Amino acid sequence: MFTDRPTLAQFLTAEGHPATSDLHALISDVAGACRDIARRVAVAPLTGVLGGAGAVNVQGEQQQQLDVVANEIFLRANEAGGRLAGMVSEELDELFPIPRGVLRGRYLLAFDPLDGSSNIAVNVGVGSIFSILPAPVAGAAATTADFLRPGLDQVAAGYALYGPSTQLVLTVGTGVHAFTLDPGTGEFRLTARALRLPATTAEYTINGSNHRFWEPPVRRYIEECVAGVTGPRGRDFNTRWVASLVVEAHRILTRGGVFLYPRDSKDPAKAGRLRLLYEAAPIALLMEQAGGAAVTGRERVLEVTPTSLHQRVPFVFGSREEVERIVRYHAEHDSARTCAELSGRSLAGG
Repeated sequence: MFTDRPTLAQFLTAEGHPATSDLHALISDVAGACRDIARRVAVAPLTGVLGGAGAVNVQGEQQQQLDVVANEIFLRANEAGGRLAGMVSEELDELFPIPRGVLRGRYLLAFDPLDGSSNIAVNVGVGSIFSILPAPVAGAAATTADFLRPGLDQVAAGYALYGPSTQLVLTVGTGVHAFTLDPGTGEFRLTARALRLPATTAEYTINGSNHRFWEPPVRRYIEECVAGVTGPRGRDFNTRWVASLVVEAHRILTRGGVFLYPRDSKDPAKAGRLRLLYEAAPIALLMEQAGGAAVTGRERVLEVTPTSLHQRVPFVFGSREEVERIVRYHAEHDSARTCAELSGRSLAGG
């Protein structure tokens, strides 16, 4: 029925994307893992794998049973293909080395196997996020340092969304394309080519319950949106919040919007909430490839070099004009604070 739509493999080949055959094969392996996870998620209530796994991951978060299942599926689907030198996962404390006796390849894979897993119990969409980097030395065993590279080094990134349909959204640096799983054949087929974000938007996504912890520039932006047509923005805004990064990113990619998970004072020890290497960096690449922007509030996410595998950052992304406004508000706040501090020192010095 859907054979007029190219499969993922056909699309990558026919479009002449600047990717090696090894990268094409690796993306296919990742897509296969996502297909298998989609099947497990769909029958989770029937197979008894809902709820906690009785363990805490390196993030200090309670693992869900499906987190563990999805992580294992990713590892098994990619460890023996000969395309990878190592893997990093949200659910693993350290780097996952390619097993002894298995050919090592020229790429590195970082992934969040099941983003938003706590939503499964209420049948809300969840997903997987992945990032592919080139290994510094093809065929050599990866080290932790090999992964600590800015998002600009990514050669591919994407996510799978497990919702009413299973979709794979991908970039290899030449735009963002969406593929939908045909459950009859198990193939991902092209359903949206060259996704583009509108430059501006009237919709924002943020967890409003943290309002009291936000920095002043974030509070300023949101309060202006809430003020609507009678406020300084002169128009009304809608708000959304699902608590699943993949779902939020997919909605913004398909109809525009801006997402904020900013730095706040709720836990001063944490600079942000989302993981740079396998959440913020791949989503940032997708947003920029679709004409949007992605920042920490003060700097471009793709230019941030990780200092650890599970480093967290503030994250703002979406329609470019709104993201640029948020950056400007941070800059104005920081400038005013610096001036006040300098003035205070001058007065103290007599």
